[in-house]
Amino acid sequence: MMNRSTQSGFSLIELLIALIIFSVGLLAVAGLQTVSKQANFEALQRTSASQIAHGLLEDMRVNGDGIDVYLAAGEMGGGNRGAEPAPNCSGAATCNAAQKAAHDLWFWEQMLDGNLEMNGNAGSGGLVLPTLCVNGPGGGGAGIYVVTVAWRGSASLTNNVGNACGGAGGNYGAGNEFRRIMQIPTYIDPTQ
Repeated sequence: MMNRSTQSGFSLIELLIALIIFSVGLLAVAGLQTVSKQANFEALQRTSASQIAHGLLEDMRVNGDGIDVYLAAGEMGGGNRGAEPAPNCSGAATCNAAQKAAHDLWFWEQMLDGNLEMNGNAGSGGLVLPTLCVNGPGGGGAGIYVVTVAWRGSASLTNNVGNACGGAGGNYGAGNEFRRIMQIPTYIDPTQ
């Protein structure tokens, strides 16, 4: 009777095949990590845009007498509002409605640009290449007011919305394919 030796352990080929399968799995996990980080950043940008738009709309609702100043703001973003207006209406200073509106617009542009979170001499928060626009009824009467926030996303989209806010600056690609837009509409009656 012949005694066959029983084989135990792994051969070198089996070990190499297992390593290849394991490395392919690790590459897939690394790819998922990249996609996850990109999606998380996009969600953070969208959340920031929403908070800024809602904050500005609340300031507009509270300061109904200055509604025409908000409407005349034009496109905001990139520091185009300049230095902080005087008086500083966020403290105990007495301000009229137009001064309060000017200070509100300056404050929300600082939030938009990330200048309230500094790292050295540069803003470290805010949105990527942001633009903010305010639209509402002509003459500032009661009606639907819309705050639109646009910013640059990290991936190209083919179904971009045709809103004009920030679309002419060239910051969002040749066909605005990197532009992200959030519009928050609300009814405001400045007389109440």
